[in-house]
Amino acid sequence: MNRTLARSLPVAAIGVAILLPMFMGDYPLQVARNIMLYMALAVTWDMLLRSGQISFGIAGLFGLGSYASILAVVRGGMPGWLSIPFAGLFAGLAAFLIGFLILRLRHTYFSIVTLALGEIFRIIIHNMHDFSGGPEGIVVQQGIIFGGASRNLYWLTLAGLAVALLASYWFEKSKVRFALTAIRNNEISAKSSGVNIFRWLLLAFVVTSAIQGMMGGIFVMSYGFASPETVFSADFTLLPLAMALLGGIHSTVGPILGGLLLGLVSEWLKLQIPYGHLVVYGVMIVVVILFMPQGLLGLARKTMRAAGRNRK
Repeated sequence: MNRTLARSLPVAAIGVAILLPMFMGDYPLQVARNIMLYMALAVTWDMLLRSGQISFGIAGLFGLGSYASILAVVRGGMPGWLSIPFAGLFAGLAAFLIGFLILRLRHTYFSIVTLALGEIFRIIIHNMHDFSGGPEGIVVQQGIIFGGASRNLYWLTLAGLAVALLASYWFEKSKVRFALTAIRNNEISAKSSGVNIFRWLLLAFVVTSAIQGMMGGIFVMSYGFASPETVFSADFTLLPLAMALLGGIHSTVGPILGGLLLGLVSEWLKLQIPYGHLVVYGVMIVVVILFMPQGLLGLARKTMRAAGRNRK
């Protein structure tokens, strides 16, 4: 019975997600799009975390993909729909080149460098006035993709989330999982077992960066506008990180659970404290790390194990 329920729940969730636009208005669909976007970023952050590397560069790669997409349309005449996979490829290529320089670093040093890279990308875009529009940003003159139709934009974002979830599932069910887990647990032991540490870290970094860039392309094509302050916002780092930690790390289900809960809370916070919601995210991250390090998923597992022991 439990196995049947476990198999039917994902199918039901997929069906509900696909059919949701038939029963909701424009504003609820926009909220749902935001939640799915952040959820995809949370999943990709967790995918790299499974190797033991903590990245603070989500906003940097998201913004890089955003500008790759909108500049390809505005300056290169690329169709809007094609600019989205182009954004993913561009961010993935950038990560591949950068990876040769920074993936030799570990832990705190890697985290600081990824945070700095996001700021470097933002400053470069900010100062390329003639090409990127500078601090004022750049607008897609020919209009938003799909003409701004809420349903189509929702399904586009859902497709981006599906790519992130499929990649995470592949990480979990293939030999990638064993390689990244071995690296996270003990690099010396992993290396002595024949694991090519740099190759697997580079794979994880490139795949997650490409998806983050692709989501940036989806975001900017949905609104038809990009500015350095918008697409390189700390929101795109702190909120996905908080979602993954709240739901439970080193899994696909954890970031989804955290994304659903914190996504709804974040929309409420933005309305209540527009300029202070980032502080709440920071406090939430600290509280979860101190008192619930395994997140809600870990708490649920502990509760189930305790209930099982009590029955015996």
